[in-house]
Amino acid sequence: MAVPATPAPEPDRWFDQPPLAGEHVTLRPLQQPDADEWLGALGDERTASELWRWMPVPRPTTPEQAHQVVADHLERQQARKSVCFTQIDNDSGRLVGLTTYYDIDPALRTLAIGWTWIAKPFWSSGINPEAKLLLLRRAFDDLGAARVVWHVDIYNERSLAAVLKLGAAREGVLRKHRIRPDGTWRDTVQFCMTDDDWLAARPRLVDRLESIGE
Repeated sequence: MAVPATPAPEPDRWFDQPPLAGEHVTLRPLQQPDADEWLGALGDERTASELWRWMPVPRPTTPEQAHQVVADHLERQQARKSVCFTQIDNDSGRLVGLTTYYDIDPALRTLAIGWTWIAKPFWSSGINPEAKLLLLRRAFDDLGAARVVWHVDIYNERSLAAVLKLGAAREGVLRKHRIRPDGTWRDTVQFCMTDDDWLAARPRLVDRLESIGE
């Protein structure tokens, strides 16, 4: 028998921004002054270009541009189109990136995770898997989400592999889904994790984090 679908009982909570703290990383609400640290976190020209390659907006290369990108994020957040978190490395206290919820729909109990970037020195650390664990726990265990979605550029092999490692299912390709900053059409691979999938994915992700710390 099919289980009746019900909207989230407290929809306003889906737009709250409680700090999410783990062993390796803390996710705290994005603030305008965070832009002052973005260029340093992005690194030199070559590193920043590699890191930002798959983002949907042009890479900021000046303090003014960094502040504008952050202001744009905060404007979307104010309009309830996203919830934005700055990623802080717990060991150093440094700002190391950004991640967001977007396409937030409490009525359908669904949201997407994206707009994620992490400073390259932290790519092989526990930062990204723990950040995803914190976001997924918040979505499924706290908010009662039924579905979490990822949208990945079809050529972004690193992110495609990373989302699969989380335990998400590849649902298909959205053709000509977006326009890249260079003006080309982007085909997007859509992944999804449901609350049913989460029951198996959660312990695997916890075990993965524990192995990183060993």
